[in-house]
Amino acid sequence: MFILDQYQIHLQGAALFAPLTAQLSSRDVLAIQGPSGSGKSTLLADICGVLNPVFFSTGALTLNDRNLRDLSVDQRNVGILFQDDLLFPHLNVYDNLAFGLPSGLSRDVRDQRIHNALEEAGLTGFAPRDIATLSGGQRSRIALLRTLLSEPDLILLDEPFSKLDQQLRTQFRGWVFEHIAEQNIPSILVTHDPADIPEGSQRLTLNKEPANA
Repeated sequence: MFILDQYQIHLQGAALFAPLTAQLSSRDVLAIQGPSGSGKSTLLADICGVLNPVFFSTGALTLNDRNLRDLSVDQRNVGILFQDDLLFPHLNVYDNLAFGLPSGLSRDVRDQRIHNALEEAGLTGFAPRDIATLSGGQRSRIALLRTLLSEPDLILLDEPFSKLDQQLRTQFRGWVFEHIAEQNIPSILVTHDPADIPEGSQRLTLNKEPANA
């Protein structure tokens, strides 16, 4: 369960947006919209634990009954998918995916999990492939698989479809939310495009806090 309650981000004593309240259970999607500079990516940074120290937040920010502000980045168990895939160019597909797996797994277990993930993504046999040989759509799928293999409690999607052409965008968008739902993970999507938002999602729009509030 992810909870925002009367949540705000402040810069130099001024709130970036009006208070937000939302609650997400397994498979729930929260779509966050707002103009550029309204604080969308800053909100995701706070959830991840990498908020620039010039900002500070107030209100409840909890995940599975844990106050995220009390936890370091590696303790939060939050996954994120960006506009850019951020794959490691010096590692092949297998090693990029292995990077997302929990530590302490045996080689056999790692091999099986990576094999299963690639098979589900329609990429069977891609484990030894050089990242440079992949298409944009294939790279995007690998990036999502790596995030899911880390078994996050919450996944953040920061404009992950914006650089894809329209046909690939539509296909990848459905594939992403299908795989997230299969793992019963709540997700938060930041997007400028209403078409990216799955049916039934919760929605929040970041509106600037009135100066006299």
